[in-house]
Amino acid sequence: MVRVVILFFVVCMCFFSCQRKGVVNEQVLYWQDREILFPQKNVFTLFGKDTVDMLFDSPYKILSYLDSMGCVSCKAQFPAWKEFLVYLEQKKVPVLFFMGTRRLKEMQFILRRETFGYPVCIDEKDSLNKLNHFSSDLMFQTFLLDKDNKVLAIGNPIHNPKVKELYLKIIQGEKIGSINESNVLNTMVDIDKTAASLGDFAWQEERKATFTLKNMGNKPLFISDVTSSCGCTSVDYSKEPVNPSESLRLHVTYKADHPGHFSKTITVYCNADASPIRLKISGNAK
Repeated sequence: MVRVVILFFVVCMCFFSCQRKGVVNEQVLYWQDREILFPQKNVFTLFGKDTVDMLFDSPYKILSYLDSMGCVSCKAQFPAWKEFLVYLEQKKVPVLFFMGTRRLKEMQFILRRETFGYPVCIDEKDSLNKLNHFSSDLMFQTFLLDKDNKVLAIGNPIHNPKVKELYLKIIQGEKIGSINESNVLNTMVDIDKTAASLGDFAWQEERKATFTLKNMGNKPLFISDVTSSCGCTSVDYSKEPVNPSESLRLHVTYKADHPGHFSKTITVYCNADASPIRLKISGNAK
């Protein structure tokens, strides 16, 4: 298999904002061509109960580690993974989900609630992390590995569509050099606001907010993807290009899982100079 590591890391630097490039560079240098070490015994289950076998000796595999800090379901983005898994299964690329948590019952509940019927290793001793010392940054806890468990690419394909594109290019054997952002015709956008307060409300109720993006440049505005930091947040918007001087509305819906204060992030990936654009909603679900 042709190694693409060096070229990958050059391209990878284009996928993050300037303030993140120092962190990206540090992580990239650390993980470059490094072998991921797995515990001798790995138990994968469906919904935390029924044991299943996982394929480790495939040409490519994706490892996604998740720690127990914060909102697990928010970080995991199980609905988005389910869509991606349909394609990966066609390519016979397994995803090894490791959840480093002692909260077994909570994880079982989350997996059932999200109807995530894919094998997951609930690593109660956090053995995988102890062997590899992963970053605490969610963006650097997912890896594309080769048949020898060496790192080909790093980044979360669910939270960043450009990383997803890169993973797919490597899996499909395409030239990484074909990812060239300089060929994209960028435009400029104006946003009516970057944060919205949803106030106080009963946690069983839905709350909505609208953000308006206006194309201030002279090229059409294309939205490539919109992601949220939580499965409890959904975004509706027109998929049509936005012509110069025209506007696009992002309709954000929040449905709380439980009472409490919240602050969620919506990330908009587009061909604007300011991309990715990060929007926030907050409130108090009583």
